[in-house]
Amino acid sequence: MIVRCWGARGGIAVSGTRFDRFGGDTCCIEVRDSDGRVLIIDAGTGIRRLGKRLVDEGVPDCDLFFTHFHWDHLMGLPFFRAPHHFAVRINGDPLPGVTTEEVLNNVVSPPYFPVPFAEFSKGMEFCPFEGSGHFGNIAVTAVPLSHPGGGSGYRFEENGKSFVFLTDNELSYQHDGGLTLDGYAEFAKNADLLVHDAEYLPEEYPAHRQWGHSHWLEAVDLAEKAGVRALGLFHHGASRYDGEVAEIVESCRSEIRDRELRMDCFAMAADVVIRL
Repeated sequence: MIVRCWGARGGIAVSGTRFDRFGGDTCCIEVRDSDGRVLIIDAGTGIRRLGKRLVDEGVPDCDLFFTHFHWDHLMGLPFFRAPHHFAVRINGDPLPGVTTEEVLNNVVSPPYFPVPFAEFSKGMEFCPFEGSGHFGNIAVTAVPLSHPGGGSGYRFEENGKSFVFLTDNELSYQHDGGLTLDGYAEFAKNADLLVHDAEYLPEEYPAHRQWGHSHWLEAVDLAEKAGVRALGLFHHGASRYDGEVAEIVESCRSEIRDRELRMDCFAMAADVVIRL
């Protein structure tokens, strides 16, 4: 299984030399199984570059999963070239009470976008996903996020390796439908890679309680409780320069050393590739 990051920013895309190291695109993750089948998580601005690569490669189809529909996880979709070239299966409805097709029909249509949704979505297929299933060689399982309005996190497993993706997940406050820390630890148990929201510093968090995001120390707590092998920090704030993200990584690594844990830790960044 290959995990490739196309965007790790939260809130809004950013640009400039102070964002070069970790990238300025918003949430988009690519997962490929051992046969090359492509699964995608979210359609932030990073999906534009991913779409170009998939078209250039001649990929025959792909599967897309959404965590939720805040703009930073959705804003790249109108510029995703893939549906115009091959089948894109959009799996499941991460929010209660509304279908993914309804959401996309509302935002990828005039006056917000010049191409009517019926035309834009010709290459899309909206497929049911009841929380677990196999996609190629990968078993996918969903879990509710602790996030305002809800959402879904995912676990991907192939050949004894596992990748858990939990962004926009607030560990210190249990939103409606969300799990406790213990619940997320059970979901991420023994994962080879856990990618988790770590937007805030611990001292910043009280001013942002109930916003649906975690601070880096909580991410370490979860990783320790789950017994994961590697922790990838995600959803870097749009105002967080590269040097500040690097400082968060060093704080996490220092905490991991103090706890005498055998765990790798790094910040997810655009174009990072992880082979499990």
